[in-house]
Amino acid sequence: MEIGKTCGQLAILVDKKMIVPVCKVLKEHPATLFDYLADLCGVDFLGKREKRFQVVYNLYSIARNHRIRVKTDVGEEDCLVDSVTGIWKSANWHERELYDMFGIEVRGHPDLRRILMPDDWEGHPLRKDYPLQGKGQRDDFSFVPKEDRQPTRKPKDKGESW
Repeated sequence: MEIGKTCGQLAILVDKKMIVPVCKVLKEHPATLFDYLADLCGVDFLGKREKRFQVVYNLYSIARNHRIRVKTDVGEEDCLVDSVTGIWKSANWHERELYDMFGIEVRGHPDLRRILMPDDWEGHPLRKDYPLQGKGQRDDFSFVPKEDRQPTRKPKDKGESW
């Protein structure tokens, strides 16, 4: 376990095997009482670290008015973390988004499926190796400019560009 500060906020890095026990203690211990999972997100460090991904849990204690960031590293070859939905119900949709956008499997999740992308979508859009222009999906949509649309504001002077 590593402890430090990120942007002035306490942050700990734990082994992914320990994420559920550590989160459980952080929620239940009287000194911490992190009763609110404010956010859960993924980070892709493609080519910059040994383990490509990191899962970040942003916790807040309403009673104690303090925050902590819990992070765990996840390798591309073993792209899996354990679910914390048993600790915080709000983790449900966060974990589904993690799976949908990064392809990180969440073991023990009650309903792990895509949440933003269609079920038949190929790939995970927030991975660094996902093409910036997508994979050709836009070719299926025709663009029709609206010539009759008026600007929503007037330029301040004649030299201002839109």
